[in-house]
Amino acid sequence: MDRSPAIGRLGAQLDAAASGADWDALARAVHGLARQLQALAVKGPWSAAERAALQRLRASHERAAQAGAAAAAGLQARMDEMRDNKEGWMAYALAGATEPGENVR
Repeated sequence: MDRSPAIGRLGAQLDAAASGADWDALARAVHGLARQLQALAVKGPWSAAERAALQRLRASHERAAQAGAAAAAGLQARMDEMRDNKEGWMAYALAGATEPGENVR
């Protein structure tokens, strides 16, 4: 039995989650990956087609890791920007709160 379709589905899950920035789905897909591959591996040696599918899965995994790293870097940059501008935001908020007729929420 050719395991290539099953391997392809694993890669498609990684690709879909990473391209959609669905980090929860990506975490679930990565978490179950080793178990699923082990279950496939016990069925015997890999054929040439299956090894090619495994290489594509490896590429999908690498793309997903790169997408996660890029998203983390973007989030870190945004957090750094927020931290750097914190004093200005606080001053703006305090100045606005002291204006006559302003409603403070």
